[in-house]
Amino acid sequence: MPGPRPSARRGTRAEDLRQHLADEIVRGILAPGTPLDESDLAARFGVSRTPVREAIRLLAASGLVETRQHRSALVARPSDEQLAAMFMVMADLEALCAGYAAVAMTARERRDLENLHRSMAPLVREGDPQQFHEANVEFHAAIYAGSHNPYLAELTATTRLRLSPFRRAQFRTLGRLSRSYAEHEVVVDAILKGDQNGAAAAMRGHIGTVEQAYLRYVGEEIAPAAPAGAETA
Repeated sequence: MPGPRPSARRGTRAEDLRQHLADEIVRGILAPGTPLDESDLAARFGVSRTPVREAIRLLAASGLVETRQHRSALVARPSDEQLAAMFMVMADLEALCAGYAAVAMTARERRDLENLHRSMAPLVREGDPQQFHEANVEFHAAIYAGSHNPYLAELTATTRLRLSPFRRAQFRTLGRLSRSYAEHEVVVDAILKGDQNGAAAAMRGHIGTVEQAYLRYVGEEIAPAAPAGAETA
């Protein structure tokens, strides 16, 4: 049965394709080792091979796909160990950004961050994971920029791109939107107070729960653990 035709309303066709295929990969619908034939995918989604080729390139950048010269790309979901290592680095990078933002953000940037956070509340009530995901990317990007450390911001954004399919998937778990919003509240509160250590600890804890939520989404329940370096209550 053909898959749903990618929407032209949000983003590009290639990005829509990337999101749809990434979701199928992280859910195990497309198992590791599955070939991604460009012609088959183009026919399935009713598009040309050009957006399919671009979607596969984006998936490769996230580590979900292995490209091979003159052959179809293969689904290559990272191992549990690789994924855990990526989330560990992501937590440290985002914690650094939040900590720096707490002391470096201008008054205008703090107001903008608070307003952006408040604007996400209706998205929680509406329960739209896609809209929340898009606003969430903007929220975290504001904190990266607020660190006023361009190299750190670039490194964090690059790492986030590799984890994007996994971070997006976690918003489909029951109640995750409201919990994510509550975690953001703690981060924002610490940044507005200029609490560098508090902002870093809150963000590190937030990324830790993102990882847990993703694992629940794909059916890999694990016991929750305190993030390394986080303060205990």
